[in-house]
Amino acid sequence: METDVERVKRLRSKSMSLPLRPGVYLMKDKQGTIIYVGKAKALKNRVSSYFGSHYNHTKKVIRMVENVEDFDYIVTDSEFEALVLECSLIKQYSPKYNILLKDDKGYHYVRITKEPWPRIDAVMQLNDDGSEYIGPYTSSFAVRQTVEQVKKIFKLPQCGKTFPVPHKQRPCLNFHISQCAAPCAGKISHRDYLDSVNQAIEFLKGGSDALVKSMQEEMEAAAENLEFEKAAALRDKINAVTKFGEKQKVVSADVAEQDVFALSQTADKACLAVLRFFAGRLCDTEHFLIENPEDPAQARYELLMRYYSMRERIPPRILIDSLPADCDLLSEWLSGKLGKKVSFAVPQRGGQLKLLEMCRSNAAEKLALSVGRRGADTQALDELARLLGLEKAPEYIESYDISHTAGTENVAGMVVFKNAHPYKAAYKRFKIKGFDGQDDCASMAEVLERRFRHYLEENAKPEGEKRDEGFARLPDLILLDGAQMQVNAVKAVLIQLGIDVPVFGMVKDSSHRTRAITGDGGEISINSKRSAFTLVSTIQEEVHRFAIEYHRKRRSAGISTTLVQIEGVGKKRAAALMKEFKSVSAISKASVEQLSAVKGVDKRTAQTVYNHFNSQKE
Repeated sequence: METDVERVKRLRSKSMSLPLRPGVYLMKDKQGTIIYVGKAKALKNRVSSYFGSHYNHTKKVIRMVENVEDFDYIVTDSEFEALVLECSLIKQYSPKYNILLKDDKGYHYVRITKEPWPRIDAVMQLNDDGSEYIGPYTSSFAVRQTVEQVKKIFKLPQCGKTFPVPHKQRPCLNFHISQCAAPCAGKISHRDYLDSVNQAIEFLKGGSDALVKSMQEEMEAAAENLEFEKAAALRDKINAVTKFGEKQKVVSADVAEQDVFALSQTADKACLAVLRFFAGRLCDTEHFLIENPEDPAQARYELLMRYYSMRERIPPRILIDSLPADCDLLSEWLSGKLGKKVSFAVPQRGGQLKLLEMCRSNAAEKLALSVGRRGADTQALDELARLLGLEKAPEYIESYDISHTAGTENVAGMVVFKNAHPYKAAYKRFKIKGFDGQDDCASMAEVLERRFRHYLEENAKPEGEKRDEGFARLPDLILLDGAQMQVNAVKAVLIQLGIDVPVFGMVKDSSHRTRAITGDGGEISINSKRSAFTLVSTIQEEVHRFAIEYHRKRRSAGISTTLVQIEGVGKKRAAALMKEFKSVSAISKASVEQLSAVKGVDKRTAQTVYNHFNSQKE
């Protein structure tokens, strides 16, 4: 039976005989099932890379290679042809290790029932019930949103009652907030109700411009005929329709037709959100949950390729939070499908950036819902990752701060934030042991070296042996309460230990508030990034509190030790003296009269304390 080493050796030998030409390769398992389809600029180089060292491979690729028994390939004339073929084969075979999006799109309709008092509803299928149907539409979002607004504008019932009701009822809240004409309470005639339904149908079929024009003419005619109530009702409808159009423009694009994509990630999952704009207005929104991609650029390429292979409409412009791999090839492929140029853009400012942020916020909310986390937390971690140039949102953050008094009682605190919240089970305290005096850089280097030596020791323990949770895990990010010098000192330690974790410093302003983050590229301002700013500020305050609390505890213990060594001074008298004089130094300078004035300290004890400090001076 062939071993894994022999299998990989055989596959590498086969891959070395491939041509240095563009093409598509198909990885197969023991059953001959295609488990991965990929394209290559040079087949030999790309395929052979799978069966060499695993050092640069992601976990997903390693898992895939472990299941490869054989592979096949198809040579093409160009890399673009390879992309087109790759897309076709993925669609055909749905391979296990390719990113696959589930297309759950159905058709949606607006139904107008054939009743004496017709109803308008959003439905998902046609029924042979005699009703009139408007559609089909591919966007459930657009259908639901429009029907809800139409009911409010034309004051149609949003309840499930059938009209006419047996007897008049008390109108509900919708009547009192002018969102229903209350046919249940007899507040509208049958004729006026039918007029409202017909106007709503005209709006659904023809849009707002034509309807507003016809209603204005009707309103003017009613006013001339002295039908003031009818004219006022028409005026209110015109205002509502106009307001709805303005509302739509708030969530609109500067570009008439475009799609907006953003990716939000956690350690286990990712969510791709899409906002689709047509005629300058938001017409659809979608999201897809996928296994967490380890190569974001490649993932975006695969996600976009899969998305547009499932969609007929392709816009001329695509906004995205970061450019995908093979961006030019993807653009060429989409341009060919559309019949004109399709461009990618990563907005940096203005209205387009706001649209992208809205899309990213949607992705974070959907992802948070799927993993049981608050959307605001996901958004803050995503924003921090983008700010610091991290590939993934840092779910597990460690932060460190040094505390001392003029170089005495040097200590450090380590706090942990897990999913943007304090994780106190993993907090650690350190007493600086390597030197005396004040040196924050050396202190920080010592603490981080001790912390990660503990990490190496914990992970060297035999399987099954209990491990210290606070030390056994590598953080996704380290934030130091300090500037560039502390960052440099810590990075040197991590390099020496072979630990690869991003390190940044948190810089305070003159009021001791978070001002910026510092790294290799200098200071990064975070004031404009509200979610990230709040998170970093919270972390900095928490680590400072934790470190200074430990320092005060040790300092208090040291002071108590100094005073209780004096004859006649116990813990209570020591505490009373400290409460009055605030420091041992002030006690040592006090007179006998001042000492004896403290509650609980008699003259004899006061003299003993005075003699203790003054005899030391002499």
